Amino acid sequence: MTTRESSTYRRIGALAASMGMIVCSLAACSSNSSESNDAQEFSGASAEITRGDLVGETTVQGTLHYADSYTQKSSFDGVITALPTPGSTLKQGEKIYTVGGESSYLLHGSTPAWRSFEAGMSNGEDIHQLEEALSQLGYFDGQADTRFDWRTQAAINKWQKELGLSQDGMLPLGRVLFAPEDLRIGSLKARVGDAVSQGGDLFSASSSRQIISANLKLSDQSLGVVGTKVTIRLPGAQTTKGTISSVEPPKEKAGAEGASDSQATKDRIIPITVTPDDSAATEKLQEASVSLGITSQTKTNVLSVPLGALVAITPDQFGVELVGEDGKVTRVPVQTGLFAGDRVEISSDDLHEGQLVAVPNR
Repeated sequence: MTTRESSTYRRIGALAASMGMIVCSLAACSSNSSESNDAQEFSGASAEITRGDLVGETTVQGTLHYADSYTQKSSFDGVITALPTPGSTLKQGEKIYTVGGESSYLLHGSTPAWRSFEAGMSNGEDIHQLEEALSQLGYFDGQADTRFDWRTQAAINKWQKELGLSQDGMLPLGRVLFAPEDLRIGSLKARVGDAVSQGGDLFSASSSRQIISANLKLSDQSLGVVGTKVTIRLPGAQTTKGTISSVEPPKEKAGAEGASDSQATKDRIIPITVTPDDSAATEKLQEASVSLGITSQTKTNVLSVPLGALVAITPDQFGVELVGEDGKVTRVPVQTGLFAGDRVEISSDDLHEGQLVAVPNR
């Protein structure tokens, strides 16, 4: 075996050790000890020792999906004559479905419609919400308030005219569906032509906003802080950034389906939600398994080398192979610190920024 081949095998052993695997046997390490201090001619790949910041990450598995999924129910009795297309996204002002000749339309708002909108109704925040939505659609003039007055009625008439509905200035309960965001349509629960009663299932729906649901181990609970930035690793080796948007209280991890109570795991987890910072990065994915990289430790102004530069000098001592200006290679013992991705923090009185160390040929 050549000196270079022997060195490569020692690097592989050291890399395994950094991952909690076997470093190398005592015989293998000691057999090379006699050549440890001899300078050797170098003819391979090298990398520079750098000084800077290292960021360690904890990786958590998660699922990308659409937020706030639910089953849309009918507000009317009768035969279904119109349903939305699965996979489509409905925007404010668009028709959602038609049952018994009555159609329902989407408006933006966080409070569900719970009564008809008509002259003589009592004041309420739902009226303010309606006027805000009609204003966004260009039908309501002036400042929205909590009173149903002639301005509200005029705005409804304008909207009804645009929709081809009878212009009576009122909206019966069920005519509008308030949702905070645009709706994404899932699978249909009924078909056009089916008879449905009020409260019957029509289709599954969700927000058009995507989120990632994941679980932290209880031991990693310090990482679950709202506002923390994370790295999202998507299928196809794509990455994007996200932000932890919610953290739930600890709870027991659900056991495997079909497992008995005695078999069920009692592990405690902390559910978190991550919102992608760039919605365009995930818009082509309906649902996917992703991994989250959450910063767990940061070291500043430290020396580091590629992970593959580590060699095992003894069973309990790491080192690097320093490439001198004369092309000679000398093994130097180092103390390792933070392992961060494909780099590792090192320290030694004999090493400084800018020196070259041997690395495996790619």
